[in-house]
Amino acid sequence: MPVKIRLARRGRRKQPFYHIIVADSRAPRDGKFIELLGSYNPMTKPATIELDREKAYEWLVKGAQPTETARSILRFKGVLYKKHLQRGVSKGAMTQETADQLFNEYVEAKEARIAERFAQSLQEKLDFHKRVSGSPKKAYVAEAAATEALSDFQEAAEAPAAEETAAVAEAPAAEEATAVVETPSVEEAPAVEEVKAEVEEAAAPAASSEEE
Repeated sequence: MPVKIRLARRGRRKQPFYHIIVADSRAPRDGKFIELLGSYNPMTKPATIELDREKAYEWLVKGAQPTETARSILRFKGVLYKKHLQRGVSKGAMTQETADQLFNEYVEAKEARIAERFAQSLQEKLDFHKRVSGSPKKAYVAEAAATEALSDFQEAAEAPAAEETAAVAEAPAAEEATAVVETPSVEEAPAVEEVKAEVEEAAAPAASSEEE
């Protein structure tokens, strides 16, 4: 049975919303499908894409053929890159750990760029409504506040780890300083004894004169 990864249209008129599905190539566009992989909303800026990468990769390995739009989505979400890395693992060009590390780094960088684009788009909306009506929409303000609060929470969560690392790095230096301060010098002992002997010798004549 020829299987394809393609889009199924949902949503209202002039407001398209698509499901990313695996379906028989002979089935209607919006008919029955085998499995739902994610969703694609082109009405947002940038477009919102939700995709289960593992399931999409499994279907690619099984031989499912994506359409042109679906292939662009799979490339954008890194599924085709993962397939490329796994081909290198199977040929012995790299280890599985290296492939996983490269894929995770790619996904993290991609998600960071997407989040930055969403923040930029939201700021453009705020500026536009501020120019038109003198104040931005409450919904955009709330969304911006939520985004800022999330970033603050992430920074606060990372701060204790940084402080612990700094404390661990400073601990040996503090112990060495304490050891230097508290460790007595071996050469100081004779000097103390000599001073004590000199004091006793100076006190001896004074005591004899008092007895006379």
